[in-house]
Amino acid sequence: MSAPVDPDRHIPVLIDEVLDALAINPGEVHVDGTFGAGGYSSAMVGKGAKVFAFDRDPDAIREGQALADEKGIALIAGEFSRMEELLAQRGVTSVAGVTLDIGVSSMQLDRAERGFSFQGDGPLDMTMSQSGMSAADFLNNAPEQEIADVLYRYGEEPRSRRVAKAIVEARPLERTGQLASVVRRALGHKPHDKKDPATRTFQAIRIHVNRELEELERGLEAAEAILEEGGRLAVVTFHSLEDRIVKQFLRNRSGGEAGGSRHLPQKKLGPAPTFEKPAKAVRPGEAELARNPRARSATLRSAIRTSAPVATRSPRS
Repeated sequence: MSAPVDPDRHIPVLIDEVLDALAINPGEVHVDGTFGAGGYSSAMVGKGAKVFAFDRDPDAIREGQALADEKGIALIAGEFSRMEELLAQRGVTSVAGVTLDIGVSSMQLDRAERGFSFQGDGPLDMTMSQSGMSAADFLNNAPEQEIADVLYRYGEEPRSRRVAKAIVEARPLERTGQLASVVRRALGHKPHDKKDPATRTFQAIRIHVNRELEELERGLEAAEAILEEGGRLAVVTFHSLEDRIVKQFLRNRSGGEAGGSRHLPQKKLGPAPTFEKPAKAVRPGEAELARNPRARSATLRSAIRTSAPVATRSPRS
């Protein structure tokens, strides 16, 4: 079994900026949607918040329990998209802040046995919850066209068809090293290349297997529903697909869609905005990038909840 991550050595991305956006008042109830190594939760407690933290990764729950107990954090096993339901079971119906740190954690990337990274050879798993369809299940059973679609949609891989064809021809695939080699051969790889060509494929498969974009969409809706008037939402994303979803959500919910022409009929007014105008997007500075290169693609978006009621939400699938 891997050793637990030391929270003192794990500094979350954009932590100071996230805390500024949350503007925590002592005694407030806050949600950390992705506990991970506990960095955000610990920082929130340090500002006087009562924290309910979620994680769907059993490793994070098991290894984080001692820290949670020490800090007084309520650690909950489950997806952050279910925060309404899981908090209601604990008598909590509204909170002052919700923080979501989207994507794969350093803990998951650094452990070859989890299968998220091609930096070390491990089983082709990639499941955050350690249950359900694995990356190997998908790649060894899905039709070639479906694999190509996933690589193009979630990895923005321009040569997705070539990679999908190579994957199908190489079946069965069971190890991350195998998959990385197949992708590199299909796309061509030189040791001095700045970015490994397997990066996009691994990202796409991970997002698909864990339904990460659907989880993000539902998590934003859940945060909107549970935030009290004046409550703060802070979301850190790590690639354009996630950031686009957050940006569009906040634009829609703040009434920020582009206005029509004065020469055309006035559009019918929609629901009252549930968020104030979002703050300007924040990205890491040079000091943080020097300390943590993985922060280079991070973006923080935040907004404040209004008193408007939530519109009808789509049912869970």
